[in-house]
Amino acid sequence: MSSGDAPRTRRAFATVAVALVLLYVLVDVVLQFLPPHYSVVSDAESDLAVGPFGWAMSLNFLARAAMCGCVIVAILLVGSPSRPRNWGLVLLAVSGLCSAALVFAPTDVNSPGEYGMTPHTAIGVVHVVFATTGFVAVLAAIALLTAWARRALPRARAILAFAVLGAVGLAALALSIALAPQVVGLAERVCLAGILGWAFVLCLGIRRLA
Repeated sequence: MSSGDAPRTRRAFATVAVALVLLYVLVDVVLQFLPPHYSVVSDAESDLAVGPFGWAMSLNFLARAAMCGCVIVAILLVGSPSRPRNWGLVLLAVSGLCSAALVFAPTDVNSPGEYGMTPHTAIGVVHVVFATTGFVAVLAAIALLTAWARRALPRARAILAFAVLGAVGLAALALSIALAPQVVGLAERVCLAGILGWAFVLCLGIRRLA
């Protein structure tokens, strides 16, 4: 790739990543209003993939995986490689693969009056493993890549703010699972807001580069 092509390619992948973030949020919001009307507060986001419109959430999981891939390519075309950045990209790739794997391992939906994320079937256990690995991997990636972005990109404060939001959300998710399963869905969505917001502002920063 020539030096002239690299900025255009970088901006293109960053733009697609921004669009995929917006699409992901839009699909999530629309599905909340469709039957079987899962609760934003008490039900996990993955429940949206179970039901008559579950196929849309499955496609959304694939979109999140594609978004991770676009972010990886955009970052690879910024500046010089470093060990922290390289590890961050590896972890981001792991997270994307875990998101795609959720399509093939649907979650166990809670019965009425039941809360939390405890699986009841073997496939439910597989789902929890992939979901947990994905969350931990992406937040570890965010920590490494935020340190890199603060030196390499504009909008660094916004990038850091969303990274902190994601970490707070993950901590809240862990606490809710252990102590307050009635709000596990809300905690998970706070974590997702941090992750998606981070990718959004990071890619906006990459698009602003010359």
